[in-house]
Amino acid sequence: MELVCDSTGTSMQVAAVLVLETPSPADIGAVREAIAARITAVPRLRQRLVRTPFGHGRPVWIDDPSFAIASHVSSAGCPAPGDEQALLDVVADIVTRRLPPSRPLWSATLVTGIAEGRCALVVVFHHVLADGIGGLAVLTHLVDGVPIAPHRGFPRRAPRRLDLFIDVLRSRARAVRRLPAGAGRLRAAVAELGVGGGAHPPDCSLNRPTGRSRALAVARADLGAVRATAHAQGGTVNDVVVTAVAGALGTVLAGRGEAVDRLVISVPVSARRHATTAELGNQVGVIPVEVPTGGDPIQRLADVARITRQRKTRAPGSSAALITPVFRALAQFGAYEWFVNRQRLVNTFVSDLHGPEQRLSFLGAPVVDVIPVSGISGNVSVAFTALSYAGTLNITAIADPNRCPDLRLLAEQLRRELRVLSGIADVSPPPHNI
Repeated sequence: MELVCDSTGTSMQVAAVLVLETPSPADIGAVREAIAARITAVPRLRQRLVRTPFGHGRPVWIDDPSFAIASHVSSAGCPAPGDEQALLDVVADIVTRRLPPSRPLWSATLVTGIAEGRCALVVVFHHVLADGIGGLAVLTHLVDGVPIAPHRGFPRRAPRRLDLFIDVLRSRARAVRRLPAGAGRLRAAVAELGVGGGAHPPDCSLNRPTGRSRALAVARADLGAVRATAHAQGGTVNDVVVTAVAGALGTVLAGRGEAVDRLVISVPVSARRHATTAELGNQVGVIPVEVPTGGDPIQRLADVARITRQRKTRAPGSSAALITPVFRALAQFGAYEWFVNRQRLVNTFVSDLHGPEQRLSFLGAPVVDVIPVSGISGNVSVAFTALSYAGTLNITAIADPNRCPDLRLLAEQLRRELRVLSGIADVSPPPHNI
């Protein structure tokens, strides 16, 4: 489905920024050597996606016989003053560069010249290669402390047309056997999406067709405080993030002269049980949640926790079974871009990933921060990705700067909402004129 999304002109790429406590862990040659040795544990990172002949099934992953680590690992300098915003501007440029489809769909860029004697490793994946949890699994194989996998034969022979045809027949036979359970899966998918549930996104400036430019901003909070607040209301860290995002967006919209009391936020739900590289790809469904933008923050959190708790009683990620074929059909008839530029299903997206609890290192340099980056497309002008790492919750907002010129103000309001929900600030109403 993610290759379908690329038809809008904006590639669906995600990234993780590993900030290292060193000016440079080594020269670029040593970085390439280390990554080349470590990716042998993740075969997909040396594979490319190839379309099959008509009638021979969907595209397949095959080993890239011309794989060269230098084509995937490069370096770049961070412009002065080398602060976090300068780094985020570099990352925004990197993540919007379309990964060549003729090669494995990932890249790593060592960014030097960051203030306080630091550098960063920016790892980018196409969403078709790995979803959020799968991407985390890949990252754990790139850092220090993971045993190097034994080398297997590379490249392996590409499947023959006969192999592909036999696989198609087997897939169709499996599909026929699954038909009796299909109705149940469809009901679960519809329930997870909340079809007919009464969630109606307001028409506001958050939903306007986007271009290709991107800007980033980051808000942080103490993970322990956020988790304590969430658990006190019977919720999760993700519920706190969704509540904070809605409050911050409501304040920014009020500053734009738009009175919006509720937003519909799409929350991805992974069908994965564990973060593993054994089976990558995208295994994500969504839950649209109607969230109030104003009122008592703790009551808003309790409402969000109750709604998500009810919706998550179904099989997680089941909506992917409905979304994927619908989007494929839209693309087949040339209507996908028209649809995503005009959709009135959600106002924004929020995803939350549980990252490592202990600090990582890369080539001996401590990883002091990990910044997650997602993508946006269609008429969703701003989206949010949260990642917990070593006791800190990082939330990255990605936006089209032409549609969301007040991104920095939005980040400030998001930080305030997080402080309020964490019990660090008072709960007096935020100012509406920002």
